[in-house]
Amino acid sequence: MPWYAWLILVVAIGSIVGGLMMLRDTATKVDMTEEQRKRVAERNAQMDAKEAQDR
Repeated sequence: MPWYAWLILVVAIGSIVGGLMMLRDTATKVDMTEEQRKRVAERNAQMDAKEAQDR
């Protein structure tokens, strides 16, 4: 491959890896109370049951 193809390949891979690293660094953990966790779990269970019923 010519040198410019390698350059384009390196730049593309570098931008993908850089974007993923920036996304990881800026991610924040969501703090939820136990009540909120229970509501989310119940809602997920309801949606899973509804999806299973629709199949």
